[in-house]
Amino acid sequence: MAGQGKLERAILRALWEHPDGMTARQVADVLPGRDRATTTVLTVLDRLRQKDLATRDELTRPHIYRAAISREDYIAAMMLDALGQTADRDAALTRFLGGVTDTDTAHLRRALRRARPPQ
Repeated sequence: MAGQGKLERAILRALWEHPDGMTARQVADVLPGRDRATTTVLTVLDRLRQKDLATRDELTRPHIYRAAISREDYIAAMMLDALGQTADRDAALTRFLGGVTDTDTAHLRRALRRARPPQ
């Protein structure tokens, strides 16, 4: 199962790097590591479509696939999903913040100030 997640992420990376879209064969050609069968890539692309993470142009042959979500939105959703899996959100957030850089901390403070209007 973890291997499939890695392949999904690798395919999403390829789609993000080619915003004009790619065929399944083009995706397979740019994936790192061993050669991937186009049928395997098509299966994963279909799963990504079902998850609303990729789109397919039905008017082209072969079909052109594109990312349906930005890399930043995907990462944010993964972070929120991970946070939702803990019983102690405070502890998880505290540990996360302990691992970020001073630059990240400053950015988070600015973002929080923008998100909450002064009272």
